[in-house]
Amino acid sequence: MGAMPHEPASVPLPAAGSPAAPLPAERAGHGPGEGPLTVGFDLNMTLIDSRPGIRATYLKLSAETGVPIDAELAVSRLGPPLEQELAHWFPPEAVEEARERYRELYVEHGIAPTLPMPGAREAIAAVRRHGGRAVVVTAKHGPNAELHLEHLGIAADAVVGDLWAEAKAQALRAHGAGVYVGDHVGDVRGAAAAGALSVTVPTGPCAPEELRAAGAHVVLAGLGEFPGWLTGHLRTA
Repeated sequence: MGAMPHEPASVPLPAAGSPAAPLPAERAGHGPGEGPLTVGFDLNMTLIDSRPGIRATYLKLSAETGVPIDAELAVSRLGPPLEQELAHWFPPEAVEEARERYRELYVEHGIAPTLPMPGAREAIAAVRRHGGRAVVVTAKHGPNAELHLEHLGIAADAVVGDLWAEAKAQALRAHGAGVYVGDHVGDVRGAAAAGALSVTVPTGPCAPEELRAAGAHVVLAGLGEFPGWLTGHLRTA
C-alpha cells in the first residue's frame, strides 16, 4: 500500500499499549474551526464481537443454498463488505441474491449471539464525558448495525452503514469526526481520507504492526485504554 498524506513525518507513531501519546492540537477533532469533539467508531471487532452471529448466519445460509462456506475462515477476516466475502463462495451472478438472503437471516441468527467488545460502552461514555458525540461508521448493513447497538445497549449519536475503507470518509466528514477508531487497515484508510486521527485496536484481523504500517497514528491494546488515551490527548491538544 502506498504512503498516505495524513500526518507530518515529524509526528512519532506510538507503540502498542502507549495510549497517552500526545498528538498535534489540530488533530484533536475539536480545534479551532472544527466544532465540538466528534469521534467515529467502527463496529465489527471494534465495538462488538460479531463473530458468533456471523458464523451462525453463514452456516444457515450454507445449509439453505447447499453452497459450502467455511464459516471459521470467513469470521477470521472480518472488515471488508459482505459482498467480498460472499464472492469467495458464490459465483458472481449469485452474490447479490446471497447477500440479500444473508441479511434476512442475520436478523434472526446474527444479533443475539453477538457480544460487546471489552471497553466498548466505556469508550462511548468517555466521549460523552468530554462533551463529544460518538458516531458509528461501518461496512455492515445499516439496519443490522442499529439492531446490534440497540440489543447491546450501546447508544451512538448516529449510525452510518454500508461504507468501507476510503468511502467511510463521506460519513466522517459529514459528522465532523476528527478521530476514527477501528481495528482494520481499511479503517486507517478511511480516517486518512477524512483527514481524521486514526486510533486503532488490534482486536480484529490486523496485527499492531500491520496497523502501524498502514498509517495508524495510535495503536492501543484494546478499547479499555481508550478513555485514558482520550483524556490525555485532549489535555495536551
